[in-house]
Amino acid sequence: MKTPVRHLRQRVLVALVITTCVAAHADPVDDYVREQMQKLHIPGLSIAVVKEGKLIKAAGYGVANVETGTPATAETVYKIASLSKPILATAALLLVQDGKLGLDDKVGKYLPGSPDSWKDITIRHLLTHTSGIVRDPTDYHPYREQQLAEVIESVYPMPLSFQPGEKWLYSNVGYFVLSEIISRVARKPWDEFVSERIFAPAGMTSTRTTNLAAIIPHRSNGYDQKDGGMVNAENWIAVRPSGAFVSTVLDLAQWDIFMDSNRPLTALSRAQVRTPVALRDGKTADYGFGWYVGSFLGRARIHHDGQYPGFRSDYERFEADKLSVIVLANSGSSRVDSLAIKVAGFYVEALATPPFTTSASVPVQPVPSGAPVVIKIAAKDDGKAAPDSVVEMEIWDESHNAVHKEDKTNESFAPNETKNYEFSWTPAKAGKYTVSVGVYGPRWTPSYSWNQEMVEITVR
Repeated sequence: MKTPVRHLRQRVLVALVITTCVAAHADPVDDYVREQMQKLHIPGLSIAVVKEGKLIKAAGYGVANVETGTPATAETVYKIASLSKPILATAALLLVQDGKLGLDDKVGKYLPGSPDSWKDITIRHLLTHTSGIVRDPTDYHPYREQQLAEVIESVYPMPLSFQPGEKWLYSNVGYFVLSEIISRVARKPWDEFVSERIFAPAGMTSTRTTNLAAIIPHRSNGYDQKDGGMVNAENWIAVRPSGAFVSTVLDLAQWDIFMDSNRPLTALSRAQVRTPVALRDGKTADYGFGWYVGSFLGRARIHHDGQYPGFRSDYERFEADKLSVIVLANSGSSRVDSLAIKVAGFYVEALATPPFTTSASVPVQPVPSGAPVVIKIAAKDDGKAAPDSVVEMEIWDESHNAVHKEDKTNESFAPNETKNYEFSWTPAKAGKYTVSVGVYGPRWTPSYSWNQEMVEITVR
């Protein structure tokens, strides 16, 4: 039975009232978010948490505009960058379900002028970044409006990075092509189709394509870090389908609830979204239809992040735990996926990040330049299993620049287990250096432990 959008909106409003009522009480999530914003130099950030189909937290922190001091709220509008890709993938799947598009249709069926090298590229390849098409167009101009077809045609002369289905390579251009095909199949602009079939029925009233001229209430400004300080980020004019939309955490929470409660996608489509794509050699890549696919602490995880000048976004879905965490921020210099995953741990104990203690040992006496130095590292899991972890050692010079890095990947820790490592570094010149050690989750996210300048090495 489908839930009317007005009922979804009512559920959101009720949840917001609950959030507002408890705001006066101490919330460890708020404390953690504010602490991380300070560390990461993020001016403004908004967050939404959906659990078991209900919005249980929606909040803003810091400022949406540094110059005016406008507070960031759950209604603040951010550029969501590549977090647009799951939305475009959903639009394509709706056309597949309508019988107007086939996953194994060749691109040339819809783009008759495409080069012969593209003859084996399918819609499936575009959705999963396995087409071999380059990551970004060479003829993309962020400060000039361009027709989508013009950008796509500029890539035609470029050779494929590999044969379709052979490897995985993140391709923004692939989603340009997918959007053009959506327009041709739907017989209307891709953004109109997305608005009609996704935004309107989901009640996403603040989500739309990026537009500098339009008046968008609650729009956030974007910022980056440069030369140790904050600056206004570049404000690109052109609309990139691969990162097209602006939105709020409330709207994305609405989408999350809508997709689960109304189930506009069939069971088959939903399974394809979360299934790692199979490559031609039988291996798989950690990407489904518009989403990264993996696990965290043994729990199924699908997610996507985004980066644009002045903005970062991250959307985490732990479907077995019926939990989603959405984070939007107005700093392009700081990733927020680690923050989002750690917030998830506040709501589901199984997702709480493992605690670690690390130590480092180096020669006490000065060492000669040009001679190898052995650095011994110990990493202790303080009580919770941590599969598929990363242990990293960094050597910093006196200006705090990393001059050497080494890591061990695919390290699995049992509760209370200590692992010992030996790294080797050959210094190129005299000076004082320090050792920093970090422990991370799968593929470096999230950070479990990071200890800077633990010990000092003197090189003569």
